[in-house]
Amino acid sequence: MALFSIAAAAAAPGIALLSYIYLKDRYEAEPIAMVARLFLFGMMSVFPVMVLQRGFELWLGKDDPFVFSFVTTAGLEEAAKWLIVAIAVFRHAEFDEPYDGIVYATAASLGFATMENMLYAFFEPFSISTLLVRALLPVSGHALFGVVMGYYFGQAKFAKEERGKFFAFAFMFPVFYHGMFDFLLTTAKSSWMWLMVPFMAYLWARGLWKMKRANHHSPLRMIRREEEFKM
Repeated sequence: MALFSIAAAAAAPGIALLSYIYLKDRYEAEPIAMVARLFLFGMMSVFPVMVLQRGFELWLGKDDPFVFSFVTTAGLEEAAKWLIVAIAVFRHAEFDEPYDGIVYATAASLGFATMENMLYAFFEPFSISTLLVRALLPVSGHALFGVVMGYYFGQAKFAKEERGKFFAFAFMFPVFYHGMFDFLLTTAKSSWMWLMVPFMAYLWARGLWKMKRANHHSPLRMIRREEEFKM
């Protein structure tokens, strides 16, 4: 029972954030089974990423905070999420509006964050306050990296002539933001909060703007308007 309580507490932030983003789809909600599949793929990807990260640490070391933040951590983790979305759902018929990219990428990203949070809760000393801090920082951080990734996957889906560019953006921008997140935590040990609060505020503002923009460009938006006009 205690293990179940710990797992539930660790999983709750990721599920809550995913529910919020899922419900922000204004025109056509994605099949819950597909969203759950991406979430599970994200959870499972933690283990191969951990193995690769250990190899990169042995190869590149952990002394250089830039390399550790942007390559060993952000690069590998965002690459795993990018591959999940690109392989599992990008060409699927249900991916039929730009916001869908945000839902699926965030599902994979929060699946990854949830498994990380559960492993932390099981194997490291923790308290309610530490889980709260992790919910506000790493878990919400992964959600926002997923929003950025999904936004550009949505662009790639519907801009065939520039698909390669948006594919690259779907990897590069999450790596940049994720790398900055880890770099601030690694280097600003005594004053990280003063840097992290405005950085997270910026990510939230940027993420909400991208969500609104993706909904605005939905091809279903015009169909709904035509239906309302006919009624």
